[in-house]
Amino acid sequence: MTALPRVLVLTDRTLVPAGRGLESVLASCADAGITHVVLRELDLDDARRATLALRLAPLGLTVLAARRPLPGCPGVHLAAGQPRPDGASGLAWGRSCHSRSEVGQAAAQGASWATLSPYARTPSKPGYGPPLPSGALAGHRLPVFALGGIGPENAAAARRAGAHGVAVMGSLMRADDPAATAAALLRAVTA
Repeated sequence: MTALPRVLVLTDRTLVPAGRGLESVLASCADAGITHVVLRELDLDDARRATLALRLAPLGLTVLAARRPLPGCPGVHLAAGQPRPDGASGLAWGRSCHSRSEVGQAAAQGASWATLSPYARTPSKPGYGPPLPSGALAGHRLPVFALGGIGPENAAAARRAGAHGVAVMGSLMRADDPAATAAALLRAVTA
């Protein structure tokens, strides 16, 4: 797998406004410089998810599968508490975490990255939280992405707080202009 990005996009086509599709949103993000996406869409069977992953790869995106490895995906992002993939020699993997100790466990088990959430209140999961305490993102043995309530307005603060980068779903999936939002996120995390 290529080097980890500063902005990791998680998909949720149910958040995409009517008249637009997930692939067009991700094409706009790729045009703006996004390089990695976690393909969720867990309501689809694995064959349909694999087909979607194959359609996204020509956009220049490194597509990581959510929860279960998929053909053609160089990595998998696991749910919190989900065991590391069996027999996945050479497969990069990360895990969703909600505390420092969960990040430590993921690192000890060989994860290549972790998301840590919630960073802030998020419209995607109302009532989810409370937000992480200050300092939760710093000092880990593996790259950590701040997740939850991330947008261009707070992405730089997450990096200053110790995050390797940010993981974003709602602010990109719902965006009126996904390319502009993606570009703003990239500027914020590399400034």
